[in-house]
Amino acid sequence: MDTSSHTMEGLFMQLGLNSSKEAIAEFIQIHRLSENEALERASFWSLAQAQFIRECRHDDADWAGMVDQLDSQLRG
Repeated sequence: MDTSSHTMEGLFMQLGLNSSKEAIAEFIQIHRLSENEALERASFWSLAQAQFIRECRHDDADWAGMVDQLDSQLRG
C-alpha cells in the first residue's frame, strides 16, 4: 500500500471537513476518544464519515495509515 501521497489534509477533505492546518489542529484538540472507543464509533462523525473510516480499516485501503494516525492523535 502506497500512502506517500496521502496527508492529514487530504483525509479531512475525504471526510468533508475543513482541511486547513489550523482547522485540523482545532478538531484534534476538541474531539477526544476514550481509551476503548473505536474511532469509527465516535459520536462526532456523520454516518457517511464513520462508514468511510470503517471501510478504510476493514479493506486496508490506501487511507488506512492516515486513519490510524488520526486515531492516535485523538487519543494523545
